[in-house]
Amino acid sequence: MDRTTLGGSDVEVSAICLGTMTFGNQTDETEAHAQLDAALDVGMTFLDCAEMYPVNPVRRETVGLSEEIIGRWLARTGHRDRVEIATKITGPSQMVRDGAPFDGATVRACIDASLRRMQTDRIDLYQLHWPVRGSYAFRQNWGFDPSGQDKARTLDHMADVLEALAEGVRAGKLRAVGLSNESAWGLARWCDVADRIGAPRMAAIQNEYSLLYRMYDTDLAEAAVNENVTLLAYSPLAAGLLSGKYAGGAVPEGSRAAVDKASGGQGNLGGRKTARGLEAASAYAALAAEHGWDPVHMAIAWQLTRPFANVPIIGATTLPQLRHLIAGLGKPLPDDLRRAIERLHKSHAMPY
Repeated sequence: MDRTTLGGSDVEVSAICLGTMTFGNQTDETEAHAQLDAALDVGMTFLDCAEMYPVNPVRRETVGLSEEIIGRWLARTGHRDRVEIATKITGPSQMVRDGAPFDGATVRACIDASLRRMQTDRIDLYQLHWPVRGSYAFRQNWGFDPSGQDKARTLDHMADVLEALAEGVRAGKLRAVGLSNESAWGLARWCDVADRIGAPRMAAIQNEYSLLYRMYDTDLAEAAVNENVTLLAYSPLAAGLLSGKYAGGAVPEGSRAAVDKASGGQGNLGGRKTARGLEAASAYAALAAEHGWDPVHMAIAWQLTRPFANVPIIGATTLPQLRHLIAGLGKPLPDDLRRAIERLHKSHAMPY
């Protein structure tokens, strides 16, 4: 598998990342360890986790479980030096720290907690899961209102957090730092403040990005290119919409939509499963079939054609799903199919 370096850091990772947010919930520990083994077998050495995982749903009693499962795999296999591990501190959430925002002190404590859970002495990429000041991620873009933000307070918060991250780097606990669910303004300011106080610059930004969700394409892409920041693209299959498994109104047993509904949610894939979203997914599936491609493989291959540095994060509930994803890796997207995708995008922009 190809490898790439995250932003301006010295952290080299596999060109595809394995997401672990189902580990401990939809994916039990035995299956999770099998996925980690399968990923490593094909050179997929980059793993992404978070203190709040597993999700769908997030529960107070399972916070940290995905990290613990990774930690037990590392302890059992001794593979720590063969993988690169990313994890995140949770933004304000009622499920973690009763909704309290994180500051520098919280960051210091959470770094140590993640290290304990994962049974390691270092984290290769430590990310801020979403901003304390708020975010337009998770479908909040439709009603986003930044009017209550205080720039001076935000910049002071950034300096406080960056000091804590710098301590983590100096102590050897962190190799690089990054953001998640951030905006172009936020990314630029984090980089500016880091330069001003001599703290580590952000090497990566983990935001949602797929054929169906392309908010990154303009201002964020420009900011990231100029600040030398790599996109870690989460939900490249639009939470399964692009796999085709929800076509025709289907809700497969054990799928994310089915599990969410059984847990009291709406089963709408975090707001992605809309009429227009299903229509767009169907159009991309038809395009893939027309060109002789599997729609899952097309969605991942397309990511690697983008004009900015990015690493798709793939995740699977089961080992067969992961093996299917792996089977399509390394297959280049033909130019005619890439151009057809761009034409289709104009007909199905922002479907959710």
